[in-house]
Amino acid sequence: MSNRLAVFDCDGTLVDSQHSICTAMTRAFEGEKLAAPDRAAILSVVGLSLPLAIARLLPDAEEDYHLHLSEGYKRAFQHLRRENMVSEPLYPGMAALIRDLDAGGWLLGVATGKSDRGLALCLEHHGIAAHFVTLQTADRHPSKPHPSMLLSAMADAGASPETTVMIGDTSYDIDMALAAGTRALGVGWGYHQPAELVAAGAHGVTMDSSELHRHIHGQ
Repeated sequence: MSNRLAVFDCDGTLVDSQHSICTAMTRAFEGEKLAAPDRAAILSVVGLSLPLAIARLLPDAEEDYHLHLSEGYKRAFQHLRRENMVSEPLYPGMAALIRDLDAGGWLLGVATGKSDRGLALCLEHHGIAAHFVTLQTADRHPSKPHPSMLLSAMADAGASPETTVMIGDTSYDIDMALAAGTRALGVGWGYHQPAELVAAGAHGVTMDSSELHRHIHGQ
């Protein structure tokens, strides 16, 4: 029998990193003497790999410039971290949910647009890294909604699409889950509106960690 696997997005699902993301993106654009996108536009692309996110924000630029601006974003984020200005608090109830699922026999994973380093620092900071058996990031995969991250997570965990659930806050997470053949659960506290998650085909959208716990168990 395949293992039960719950795969979480990170930004907007496990942690609320919008302040740091918006600050770093604004600094990256301003460093190039460009008008920074507004907050809503930046949050709309959270979850995509950096070059693709920036391409959405600056569609008329060339691919090389998207890559150049991506490096500027990384430098800005690293500067925030050196200055102890990165804010990535866990959403209410998520640490307890992770512990409960792990204790209940679920295998846990993360599929995120973060880098390997950024994800590791985030999970270690919150003391939850040891609960995850598979970590999939933008460093090693095509951007969401390509199913590569989720397929690799299932392979690592010995899980099948029928025993896997993807939990995320954006339509990119829902699209990735559907492309991989897994259940797709949306969370209503992140960066895309619940209606967007429903429209993308989410099998359920939850508004707090207790409701999410029930939905993961199919209740």
